Amino acid sequence: MAALAVDLADRGWASWNVEYRRVGNGGGVPETLDDVRAAIDALGTVDAPLDRARLVVIGHSAGGQLALSAAGMPAVAAVVSLAGVCNLQSAARERIGDSAVLEFVGGTPAQRPEAYAMADPTRLLPSHAAVLLVHGDVDDRVPVQQSRGYARAAQATGDRCELLELTGVDHFALIDPRTQAWATVAGTLTRCGSVGDTRRRDRSGER
Repeated sequence: MAALAVDLADRGWASWNVEYRRVGNGGGVPETLDDVRAAIDALGTVDAPLDRARLVVIGHSAGGQLALSAAGMPAVAAVVSLAGVCNLQSAARERIGDSAVLEFVGGTPAQRPEAYAMADPTRLLPSHAAVLLVHGDVDDRVPVQQSRGYARAAQATGDRCELLELTGVDHFALIDPRTQAWATVAGTLTRCGSVGDTRRRDRSGER
């Protein structure tokens, strides 16, 4: 993601490239989720003129799942999931990434239902966040059905969720700043930020 962070900075966005504990290095549920949330909270301590009302969390693949799992945080205006794992239960059942989901969550849905309830983006709906899902239709790592299913579920709860399905795009083109696929994603970010501003005003009105 470092190349994308540089590209976003070149486009005028303040970018924050987050690392987190991974499986085999102290990560899993809930530790990895805790790290992502801690990084988002830490933005509030940064002494810089940031427009915090337009915080957009972007993640790719497993990072898409992490970004979506943080969508309900008050600081998050919008989420962009790039070829994200949007449904951990189906990903575990279909063995997406071999045993990656089982290792991350620590077992099957029957064995660790509380962990899936905490980490599965589809289980966390509605998030009340503005969400953009971007997925290539020839992705052979994370099937596009993951994003299609999440979009349907999110829209059914009333969430603002858009699916951008890119023809002929594979799993990794989305994070290569040299590709048209990434240029398409980057071009949507200003619009996502504007939607996030509306979300913040709506919440203020509710309070």
